[in-house]
Amino acid sequence: MPTSAGVHAFLVHSPLAVFALLLGLSVAVPPLARRLGLPDLVGLLTAGVLIGPHLLGWISSESPTVELLSDVGVIYLLFIAGLEIDLGEFARIRQRSFRFGLLTFSLPLIGGMALGLGYGFSLLSAVLLGSILASHTPLGYPIVRSYGAMREESVIVAIGGTIFTDLAALVLLALCMGLSRGELSAPGLLTLLAKVALFVVLVVLSITRLGRTLVRRSVNNDSQLFVAALLALFLAALGAELAGVEKIVGAFLAGLAVNRVLPEGRVKEQVIFVGAALFIPVFFIDLGLLLDLPAFLPTLLGSPFALALIGTLIATKGLASWWAGRIYGYDGAQILTLWSLSLPQVAATLAATFVGFRAGLLDGAVLNSVLAMMVVTATLGPYLTARAMPRLGRHAAAALTAEAAGQLALVRRSLRVLVPVSNPATEAPLLALASLLIGGDADDRGQVLPLVVVSPRQIAANQPEGTAATPAAMATALARARSLLDAALAFTAAAAVPCRTVLRVDTDVAGGIARAALERGTDLVVMGLAPPARLGQWLFGDLVDATCRQVSCPVVVARLLGDPSGLRRILVPIKDVTAGALEQFQLAERLAAALGGSVTLLHVTDPRHRADQRQRLQEQLSRWQPGATSSGQSVPISLVIDDRPGVEGGIARAAEGHDLVILRSQRRLVAGLPIPASDRIDRLVRRLTLPLLVISDPLH
Repeated sequence: MPTSAGVHAFLVHSPLAVFALLLGLSVAVPPLARRLGLPDLVGLLTAGVLIGPHLLGWISSESPTVELLSDVGVIYLLFIAGLEIDLGEFARIRQRSFRFGLLTFSLPLIGGMALGLGYGFSLLSAVLLGSILASHTPLGYPIVRSYGAMREESVIVAIGGTIFTDLAALVLLALCMGLSRGELSAPGLLTLLAKVALFVVLVVLSITRLGRTLVRRSVNNDSQLFVAALLALFLAALGAELAGVEKIVGAFLAGLAVNRVLPEGRVKEQVIFVGAALFIPVFFIDLGLLLDLPAFLPTLLGSPFALALIGTLIATKGLASWWAGRIYGYDGAQILTLWSLSLPQVAATLAATFVGFRAGLLDGAVLNSVLAMMVVTATLGPYLTARAMPRLGRHAAAALTAEAAGQLALVRRSLRVLVPVSNPATEAPLLALASLLIGGDADDRGQVLPLVVVSPRQIAANQPEGTAATPAAMATALARARSLLDAALAFTAAAAVPCRTVLRVDTDVAGGIARAALERGTDLVVMGLAPPARLGQWLFGDLVDATCRQVSCPVVVARLLGDPSGLRRILVPIKDVTAGALEQFQLAERLAAALGGSVTLLHVTDPRHRADQRQRLQEQLSRWQPGATSSGQSVPISLVIDDRPGVEGGIARAAEGHDLVILRSQRRLVAGLPIPASDRIDRLVRRLTLPLLVISDPLH
């Protein structure tokens, strides 16, 4: 086995090997950290410590490969934060973001100045120390994304406050440096502020105007839009440095600007995926490389100044979050979210500290103390974010009732249901299911929209290699499509169901379904599920998976064994009380109302939950009372709590007395990857032999 010195020597002369090592850790460490109950970010920090110069000594943060990828990672972190902000919500609460930014900047600034003056620093050094504490980098944002909470108000307020704190801190840094050299005058300060303001305006306006033109001209050229988005990121980051502003500010502004022009869809997913799966993990590994354990532990445990610095930061950031939360009427989970996202000190902090150290305003003891503070906050911040996100979900669930307007509002209004048809053998059951789901309390009965997408690309794939779709092949495909739609129209006409057929020619079948759903104002898409042997294809890349990734409304994937009119006893397993679970329940209630059936809510208790948590969940589920149907009748709804271990076993036992099981695929972004369904859904679909519906929430 090679020694650590041998590995280091090899890696020093092989940038490709360094890249492969970092990429391997990015893939292997997060799943292991989750098994240990730790956030992904903590696992990546630990991996960096392990391979860093102070333990195994394989690589160091000074490696050009590590430095480049880490720089890309930190700007990508803020770029994604800007890219995923709900701009409508951000515009509504921008004043709140500004006020929170002002609080979380000024209180740490005052605390740092008081600490510096108390330890005998000069006024200029004390102000610089305060500015170091005032900025923040929301390292917990990947955790926020994994819980799908990007559009929660407290998250947007915290992320929006980043731009104010970092701009103000870096302007204050420039002021301190100029005063220390005796070079800064009033005109110089005004020039600096004007340069920063001009940079902000130029980034937002140029990306917005050029981006809109590019999107119009490249609507079908995903690769061009992808490269343009990355170019906007790196040019904005470079421009920020040229303007004397930290590069993460330029990245965040670029994210906001690209967000305004880039539509939801595959390109945005690809941009996010590249950063979340590659560059951001490397940034957290690099933070671990910086940690010198022999120097860190004595500094942390033996330096009163380091302890005071860390305590001041935590206390002032916490006070700012609590104060803002009281002003805005936030609950404890939202205040904790503000605190956890504004606590980490990384990018701007490190830049300001090194500048002050080289200028002689800060000494080595301060530098070591700041590095210790960075490690503590980079670990504590994501940990607190991971604690805050489930609490946010429970708070939302507490206010969730069956009377609340969900995305589908399934028991109250008529729906437009899109049904892609391609197989005559499965067409009738799917159309019958859609016919049962369209009705509502309104006079409008809704509408079934049978759809066939003809793809020249797919036709060409069935031709001899290197040939395009011939006119004859296209004519045959279109004739078959019209035949399928005629059959669908005849079926719905016989059942007196409102119907409008849709024929679409599109390069991509899944994209065609998604675009048709958007154009027709579809509320729901109903698709057939392949036999269980092909489930792996469904989870990892077939038409259903690709459609779920792109469609902007819920998708119901159905495995029907025949006519759905006999499915009267419906089982709905509920893990937790969320908006997605409510829609899952409402889907069952709507179907039961149409068939005169009943619904059973099943919850298999988690042994890790405390008794009070289980009781609270039962009380929340019991509030989901039967909804009135258009005939004035109510659907019988029963609640079953299974205390025996094993979720899958509990669902299988309960399914024996039912005709249909409705499951939910908890689609969300996990570590940058859009996960269509869990392994548990896979096993349940294989295990259960009765008809199934799986409702997949939209990814965005």
